[in-house]
Amino acid sequence: MKSHLRDLLAQAIDKTVRGGELRTTELPPLLLEPPKQREFGDVASNVALVLARRLGKPPRAIAEAILRNLEDREGILARAEIAGPGFLNFSFSPKFCYQRLRALEEGKNGDLDLGKGQRVQVEFASVNPTGPLHVGHGRVAVFGDVLARLHAATGFQAEREYYINDAGKQIENLGLSIYVRYREQHGESIQFPEHGYPGGYVRELATEAKRRWGERFLSEEKGAAVAALSRYGCEAMLGAIRDDLGAFGITFDSYASERSLRATGEVDGTLELLRSRGLIYSREGAQWFKSQAYGDDKDRTVVKSDGELTYFASDIAYHRNKFARGFKKLINVWGADHHGYIRRLKAAVKALDYDPELLHVVLVQMVQLTRGGEPVRMGKRSGEFVSLGEVLEEVGKDAARFFFLMRKADSHLDFDLELAKKESSENPVFYVQYAHARVASIFEQARHAGVAVDDLKPADVDCKRLALAEEIDLIKRVLQYPEVLEESVRELEPHRMVFYLLELAGEFHRYYNRVRVISDDLALTRARLLLVRSVQKIIRGGLALLGIEAPVKMASRGAEALAAGQ
Repeated sequence: MKSHLRDLLAQAIDKTVRGGELRTTELPPLLLEPPKQREFGDVASNVALVLARRLGKPPRAIAEAILRNLEDREGILARAEIAGPGFLNFSFSPKFCYQRLRALEEGKNGDLDLGKGQRVQVEFASVNPTGPLHVGHGRVAVFGDVLARLHAATGFQAEREYYINDAGKQIENLGLSIYVRYREQHGESIQFPEHGYPGGYVRELATEAKRRWGERFLSEEKGAAVAALSRYGCEAMLGAIRDDLGAFGITFDSYASERSLRATGEVDGTLELLRSRGLIYSREGAQWFKSQAYGDDKDRTVVKSDGELTYFASDIAYHRNKFARGFKKLINVWGADHHGYIRRLKAAVKALDYDPELLHVVLVQMVQLTRGGEPVRMGKRSGEFVSLGEVLEEVGKDAARFFFLMRKADSHLDFDLELAKKESSENPVFYVQYAHARVASIFEQARHAGVAVDDLKPADVDCKRLALAEEIDLIKRVLQYPEVLEESVRELEPHRMVFYLLELAGEFHRYYNRVRVISDDLALTRARLLLVRSVQKIIRGGLALLGIEAPVKMASRGAEALAAGQ
C-alpha cells in the first residue's frame, strides 16, 4: 500500500516542481511511516519539512502546494491533510483496501522481487566444533536461518553456509583434552591441560574412543594420538551440532572447512597476493597485514612469530573464496563478542578489491534464560551451561525460534522458559499460532452451518459489507505484510516480522471476540470469511518464513484460556 502512495506523492511533488511552486532538482527520499497516534491516519510523510530546510520556505506552504497537486484518480485515499509544522498525513480509502484485499486473495498482490535472482550467501552458526551448542548459539542460528528464508522469499538466490573452524590450536586442545580423559579412563593420573575443555561431553567422547579403539592410544606416540583424537572429536562434535540444528529446523546448503582452505593453498595464495601488493610486512618475527590503511584501527597479525597462521589469515582467504564463487551479497551472522572483528574483515575485503559494502554483518546479543523470574545458569547435562538441545526438549522448536526472534539482534534477550510453555495469550507464539487455528475452526463451523466455503472466490464476495472500523483496520493490517517483508530484508531485521504477526494476531483476536463472523446474513458471512481467511494466509506465510508451524488445531485447554483472556 505504501508503494501506491509513494508513487502518488512523487507525482504530486514532480507536478509542483514543474509548475514552479518548488525550485529543486533533487528530491529527498519519500519516507512513509505510521503516525504515533492512529487518529492521525495510516501513514505520514515529513517530505515538506525536509524540503523546507533545503529551500528555506515554510514547510506548511510546501505541504499545501504538494496537496494541491495530488491527483488521486483511483481513489486510493480517504483523507490527506497537513498536521503540526508540516507533516502530511494520509488515510487509505475503504475502496482501495477492498481492491487490495481482493488482489491478495486472487494471488495478484505482486510477488516481491527485490533480489532479481541475485546470489546471496548467509553464513551463520559457524561454531567451533569443540563443544555443544548453547542457547546463545541457537539465537545466532535462527537469525541466520530466517534471514536466508526472507531473502529466498524476495527474489534472491539465498544459500546457507556453515564455516568449520577445524584447524589451529582449539581443535588440537580438544584432541588433547580427549587424550587426557582417555588415559584417565585407563587408570592413569595425568594433569589436565591448561587450555583444555573440561566439559562432561569430553569424558563421553573419551569413553566412546575407548570403546572404539581400546588401548590403541596408550602405546601410540602422543602427537599422533592427539592428532587422531582431534579429528575424531571434531567430527563427533560437528555431528552433534548438525543434529541439534536439524532439530531446530536448520540445514545448510554447504559447509566450508578452514583445514581445507589451508590444505589447498588458498590461505597461502591469498597472503601471497597481499604480499605482492605490499600489504604484508614483518615485525618482531610475525607477519602483519596493513589493515589500518583500509580503515581498521591498527594492523593485524596474519602469521605468528612461530610460523602458525592466525584465524584472521584464514578468514581473509575464506571471504576471497566467497566472492570468487559469485556471491553478490554476503551476510555474516555472528555473536556480539565479534564486534571488533568487523572493521578488520572489511579492510581485508577492500584490500582484495571487493566492495566492503557487499559484506553485511549482523551481531546477535546474548540470551539470559529465566525460570520463575530467576536466572537459569547451569544445564542438567553439562553442569556448566544450558545447551540448545536442553531448551528444545523443554519448550519445543517453535517456541524457541519465536522467542529468539522477539527482540532486535543487537538487544539482549531474556528468555522465560515457563512463559514459552504456557498455553495462553501470555505466550506470544501460542497467541499467533492460535489465530491461525482459530480461523480453521471458523471455517469448520461455517461448513457445519451449510455455508459453501470451499469455493469462496473474491469475485463473488461483496467486500463493501466489511464496513466496521475494526474490519477496515484488520484489512489494512493484513495488507502491510509485503511492506514488513521488504523492510525485514532491507534492514536485515527478522524481528519486524515477529512484531507484525503479533499485531495482526492481536487485531484478529479482538475482532473475533467482538464480531460474529457467521450469521444469518449470508453475504456478510462470506465477506467476513474472506477477511479472516486472508488473516490466516498471512499468518501461515509469516510463520513459514520464521520456520514455525501453523497448526489448524490447538490444545483445547489453551484455547479456552486464550478465549477467556481476550
